[in-house]
Amino acid sequence: MGASHSQANFLLFAKIIWLPQIISMTPKTNLVNELCNVVGKRNLLTKEWKTAYYRSGFRSGFGSAIAVVFPTTLQEYWRVLQYCVDAGCVIIMQGTKTGLTEGSCPSGFDYDRDVVIINTSKIKKIILLDGGKQILALPGSTLHELEQVLKSVNRVPHSVIGSTSIGATIVGGIANNAGGALCKRGSSYTELSLFAKVNEAGKLELINNLGIKNLGDMPEEIFASLDRGEIPDEDIGDMEKLASDREYQHRIRNLESDVPNRYNADPGRLCDVSGSAGKVAAFAVRLDTYPVPQKTQLFYLGSNDPAHFTSLRRHILQNFNELPEMCEYMNREIFTVAEKYGKDVYLSIKYLGTSNLPKAYALKSNMEYLLNKVPFLPKFIPDMLLYSVSRLFPSHLPKRLLEFRDKYKYYLLLNMSDEGIAEARAYIDSVWKNNDDVECIECNPEEQKAALLHRFAAAGAAIRYQNMHQKSTEEVLALDIALLGSDEKWIEELPEEISENLDLALYYGHFMCHVFHQDYIFKKGTDTKAMKAKLLELLDEKGAKYPAEHNVGHMYEAEQTLKNFYEELDPTNTFNPGIGMTSKGRSKRIT
Repeated sequence: MGASHSQANFLLFAKIIWLPQIISMTPKTNLVNELCNVVGKRNLLTKEWKTAYYRSGFRSGFGSAIAVVFPTTLQEYWRVLQYCVDAGCVIIMQGTKTGLTEGSCPSGFDYDRDVVIINTSKIKKIILLDGGKQILALPGSTLHELEQVLKSVNRVPHSVIGSTSIGATIVGGIANNAGGALCKRGSSYTELSLFAKVNEAGKLELINNLGIKNLGDMPEEIFASLDRGEIPDEDIGDMEKLASDREYQHRIRNLESDVPNRYNADPGRLCDVSGSAGKVAAFAVRLDTYPVPQKTQLFYLGSNDPAHFTSLRRHILQNFNELPEMCEYMNREIFTVAEKYGKDVYLSIKYLGTSNLPKAYALKSNMEYLLNKVPFLPKFIPDMLLYSVSRLFPSHLPKRLLEFRDKYKYYLLLNMSDEGIAEARAYIDSVWKNNDDVECIECNPEEQKAALLHRFAAAGAAIRYQNMHQKSTEEVLALDIALLGSDEKWIEELPEEISENLDLALYYGHFMCHVFHQDYIFKKGTDTKAMKAKLLELLDEKGAKYPAEHNVGHMYEAEQTLKNFYEELDPTNTFNPGIGMTSKGRSKRIT
């Protein structure tokens, strides 16, 4: 009797103490089990150390999630979304996680609901349409893969962005209006897409705006049609709708516009998936492709007076028949920092290839997460190791580029194609030839590849520099801005109240469209939030827009136009809540 009585008391005590916890955990446990049934154990991560990489941003950002799910088909993707919506979860959409403003990872640990990350990187397919003049891409397909597919039809993608080389997805570029370096085609954009949203009643619905006939009416029918991958030319409709920013090269030539020619909150470039920043779940997008130039030539230009570059830009945009393929700007500081602190990235891409980089970044991030939890160790040990190993290799840049670095403060990488090559050569010969303060190299193929890869390595060099100097500097403040086309004072002059706190300021970007990336590394103890406010105030006075091409993420406040667009797409605030410094809470508009 005594044992039974004690047992009964223990069970009563257990019910009082543990039952509420068991009840509160049941929905979470049930959801995880349901997701596991859909995708299998191999495609579901729940352990903290295994999800750490996917809960972090490429440069910064970190937050909570009960699971990371990897659907492998459109049907699995749809079912995962249904379970998450029915469970009332926050849903974070994620591709290969190359975004730079924390927009594809959770932000913090203060969400009012459980968070599930849906990573679409395993849902891959690229379908050629109309002989390759357009393509249809599923959400996990990457720009690098698109480049390879299009080689068979001698075409190139709608966009080439910096993170193409590290596995950026096509859909990710569209969702963030990723700008990239191309002067003729502008930001990633389409009006033709297939996506899921949660309506005001809290119900998941599939919206088919692909403009392709005979795909079916029900989600399952549409998914089956896309899985088959064959779309007859006669089924391709809506040709009048934009499948890339075809109007861009007309806007870029307008040097007197009262707004920059591309920026993330441009209302003319917000449509369904385009600019959605993860506020919907994209299933497929339809995009233009373009003919491959017959030949290209990179002109590497150096100057100590930025006025020379200003004149060149105005002349090209006003007088050239052929716009550059791209025109990239770097200053001496970013050249030098990228040479030293971006060397491992340069060598990795050159020798390991693009396809291996996403896995390498995931491994590095997991190592960082585990090592950063050890109190007595410095942060970012893998970065320190990669930096140290890279220093063992000989100089990786061609001699002529290094000589330019020592002679000039400012550089342009002017890449021309076909008829534009002669136009550029004629201008440079007539205006620059007898000027001792400027110089031009016509790069050979090896120099061209090295110069463009070095420009790409610059994007992460500031982070590496700060990691190596973490005891004396604050975290990098990175701004992504679009100046007016008429702004001739594009070289920033900082007031003393800012410059006296700086350790280093790095400037690089897309020169023809006046989109610049400005990385500031402040001395330890500086109030970087106050510095950011002062910098943005200076930009506001110039009529600049920000962000220009990386989207707001969790680092910029969205303009009202963008906030309205997000609310229209996602009235219940289910997808990526908090983006653009909006509310993280469930919307009260739900009926």
